[in-house]
Order: sequence, then C-alpha cells, then structure tokens
Amino acid sequence: MPTRWMMVSGEKPLEKVAFDLEKPGPGEVVVKVSGCGVCHTDLGFYYDGVRTNQPLPLTLGHEISGIVVEAGAGAEEWLGQPVIVPAVMPCGECDACQRGKGTICRAQKMPGNDIQGGFASHITVPSRGLCPVDTDRLAAVGLSLADVSVVADALTTPYQAAVQAGVGEGDLVIVNGVGGVGGYAVQVASAMGGTVVAIDVVPEKLAAVAGYGASLTLDARDFDPRSLKKEIIDFAKANGLRTSEWIIMECSGTAAGQAAAFGLLNHGATMCVVGFTMDKLEVRLSNLMAFHARMLGNWGCPPELYPGALDLVMSGKVKLSPFVEQRPLDDINDIFQAVHDGKLVRRQILVPGE
Repeated sequence: MPTRWMMVSGEKPLEKVAFDLEKPGPGEVVVKVSGCGVCHTDLGFYYDGVRTNQPLPLTLGHEISGIVVEAGAGAEEWLGQPVIVPAVMPCGECDACQRGKGTICRAQKMPGNDIQGGFASHITVPSRGLCPVDTDRLAAVGLSLADVSVVADALTTPYQAAVQAGVGEGDLVIVNGVGGVGGYAVQVASAMGGTVVAIDVVPEKLAAVAGYGASLTLDARDFDPRSLKKEIIDFAKANGLRTSEWIIMECSGTAAGQAAAFGLLNHGATMCVVGFTMDKLEVRLSNLMAFHARMLGNWGCPPELYPGALDLVMSGKVKLSPFVEQRPLDDINDIFQAVHDGKLVRRQILVPGE
C-alpha cells in the first residue's frame, strides 16, 4: 500500500502513514518515487517555523525523481517514463506563464509546500513541465534515477541563477556558501565558462569543491570584509580577470553570508540571492546605485530550463556522485536531525523501500 511521511508539527517526529492512491485527474500523473533529496528548505519548514502554503499535516520533499505509473486524461504519453518532477510547477496558463515568467506564477505548485511532497512511495503531480530522463545515458555516467532527484532543486536553482546572471567565458564568479546548492553553483558556473572563487566556513565543503570547478577556495573565517575582497582582487589580477563586474552567487542562506556577499559588490557586479533565511539584514542599498550593480532574486527554476541542467550531468560536466548519498526513506527522522546538526556533508537522497 502507498505510504508517506507526514509532518504534523515541528515538535513531533515525522509519521509514516498509509494512504489510498486516487486516480490521477486530467493532465495529472502518479509517479512512483525513486528518490527524494533532503533540502534545507525542508528543514526550514520542520525546524525553523517557515510556514507551508498547504496546512499541516503535510508530506515534505520537493527534489523528486521516479517513474510514471498512472496517467490521467491528456497525460497518457508519460506512462512508464522516468522523470524528474520540477520543484516549482507553474500553471502554464496565466499571464505570467504566457510571458515566460513561470517562476512568479501565482498558481504554481511546489511539492511539500502547496501539495503533498516526495518523502513518500508515490506522488500525484501535474504532467506539465515534467523532465524526461534517459536512463541509458544516466547509466553511462554511473548514476541511478534516484541520484538525479537533486537536479530538481540543488542543481536547477543555481543553474537558473547562472543563466539569469549571464555567466560566460571570462567572468569571475564568487559562490558564497558551497553546501548542497552552492556546491552545484560552483560546478555550473565553471561549466558555463566562469572562473570560480568558492567561500565557506566549513573546510570540508571547500575541500569537496576544490577539484570540481573552484579555482580558489577561501575560508571566510580567515578574513575581515576588506581583506576578503582584496584577496579576490589579487587573484583576479594574477589570472587576467576583471576586477569589476563580478557575479556573486549568495548560496549560504545566512544573514552573515548575505552581508559578506553584499560587501563584495563592485562596479557592474551582479549579486544573485539564491539561499534563503528568515533573518533580516541591514545593508546600504545605495551601494547598488554607486556601483551601478544589480541584485537578482532566484525562486526555483522554470521547467523549460531543466533539460539544459540535466544535460550538464549527462555530459559529465557536472558531477553528482561525489556530492550525494542514498539512504532509506524509513530513516528520515534520523537523517533530518543529522543534516540539521551539520553532520552530513553530502546531499542526502531518501529512497523508498519496495
């Protein structure tokens, strides 16, 4: 019988419950979940009091891959297909969607927030925007369908940020916070031609990205704001890179990290706010005016960009295996706690039992 792990409140462990799988409606499919990644957004819902749009109880999880096992009217072509479920699914019909602005669609659906999520054996989702997966190509680079669940957020979110910022050859890209999302931001920016400086406060995270796209790694604890900026300027000069127009991808999702990233703004810079925190920050916005710089928000990733992000994985330009680890879904409460406590460096992918 289908099962899912429900969040009742942040005070109680997630609960495993059986449920009846209803027939999918028009344009909907049922996906048998192969894997679902543990994202810090899930931890924000569970530990930090961030509200879900759908009232509790609710199944969390929005990094989902699996196989379509049932299809409603109009979605029959997906039956039997291996897919990645987008973390944010625009409606496709509203004015914003029609103008190519699906990330601000007000009718969008996010698993584990607007609808039941992927920490389950099965999930029902709209078929619009599903990303098909060529499992033969996956196998050729040593990956399973469960592994690419993290494409749905950890990879596509920084991919959209890089596309939106226009990362290309000759750019100096600074990634601040190189955990789950930031680690992929390093790889994506490098694959798109940028020279990447990685910043974090966890040596293990910096070591992990040193061989995967980061040309310079810096422990933020070793610098004050002025000396951190000077260190990057010296690196840029030594490598024939611009000392202006940096692209700064803030992925730490902490107030301290956001302050540090803002302090790196220079003339013509672009700061991409990728990480999320409930904390407030005091900054001098006039720096944006004085530097003729810009700040870009980054909510999820439109489904039409998923194939390009997945192709980076299929081509071997972005590596997943060193940064992911599969665990049984039934261990979810222990995994949540370990990730929350910072004990696990790799992205955890929870795999349902048969």
